[in-house]
Amino acid sequence: MKQLSAKFLISAEKLSQCPETLLPEFPLLGRSNVGKSSFINTLSNNAKLAKTSNTPGKTRLINFFNFSDKFMLADLPGYGYAKISKETQARWQKYLEEYLLNRRQIKSLIQFIDARHDIQKNDFTMREWVEAYELPVFTIVTKIDYIPRSRQRAVLENVKRNFSGDVLPFSAKDKYFCEETIEYLIDLCQ
Repeated sequence: MKQLSAKFLISAEKLSQCPETLLPEFPLLGRSNVGKSSFINTLSNNAKLAKTSNTPGKTRLINFFNFSDKFMLADLPGYGYAKISKETQARWQKYLEEYLLNRRQIKSLIQFIDARHDIQKNDFTMREWVEAYELPVFTIVTKIDYIPRSRQRAVLENVKRNFSGDVLPFSAKDKYFCEETIEYLIDLCQ
């Protein structure tokens, strides 16, 4: 199986604190607990690289991970549930918009959808924002192993009907589609 070595670089609150690098970058968008950290850990084959938590809203900064000097993944705070003040939420939104709209290294955004649930209202709101700014994006459907094989195709087709761009299945538990995802990301970097 194709593996890339990966290392954590830095956490940043805003664009001016982001690492100076020319590597193609993929920001990870998704609700809290959708599986972004598990995705990073699975691609890197390192269960402790990105901190995972059962408590939503633990990621508070943009966390940058370098994958074999081929590309960077930027783990963003999850949207949706987080026990934070409205003032903090407004600050996050301002800083994240500044990062997403002005970071030249961004190759494509990756939006994560949990296969176990219908697409949520805040998933649609995020996609509308991304498309309003004509930002490149594709979708990863996480936790695909949690639903019966007989329903997996229907779940993926539903996401494809609702969201433009490519839709890839993914399972951190059994590493389903891990190698194909790595190849897909490397191809996008060309």
